[in-house]
Amino acid sequence: MSEFQQAPPPRWCNIVAQCLLYLIQSQVDGRRSAGLFNQLLRIRFVILVLGGLCLGLRASAMDRWAALSMLESGDDDHAVGPGGEISRFQIRRELWPGGNPQDAHDALSAAQEIMQSRLDEFQHTHKRPATDFEFYVLWNAPWQQDHPSTAVTERARRFSNLVRR
Repeated sequence: MSEFQQAPPPRWCNIVAQCLLYLIQSQVDGRRSAGLFNQLLRIRFVILVLGGLCLGLRASAMDRWAALSMLESGDDDHAVGPGGEISRFQIRRELWPGGNPQDAHDALSAAQEIMQSRLDEFQHTHKRPATDFEFYVLWNAPWQQDHPSTAVTERARRFSNLVRR
């Protein structure tokens, strides 16, 4: 599975969902023998608890490359930016090293190749690796790495939130 595909929910989550459906059905069938209000409260509690467990798994953090792809193009391999940027990572044509920009793996390799020298230079200069915020600034506007504009700052914050989530 590539890093751009969403992983299916864990098997236990499907089992929990089946148990939840069974429990709801048995509660609805048994509502004649008990108070409807109490039964609905129990059902609501079970849905909130078990549903929260399953949904909580989906809110995990993204890696930097998946977050960058989502933020730059919405994971669209055919995206072309207003300045002619290509691929899911919106790489300027003059920086594109070759390969098919509409192929997710070629685009990832190209983005990683472009960023490696920027990250190496940043680490050499600052004596530490770039934070997620700085990573995005290095990607989007490397000349602004020490003083990003308001627009770049906002996008870098959004990027950091996707990675940190």
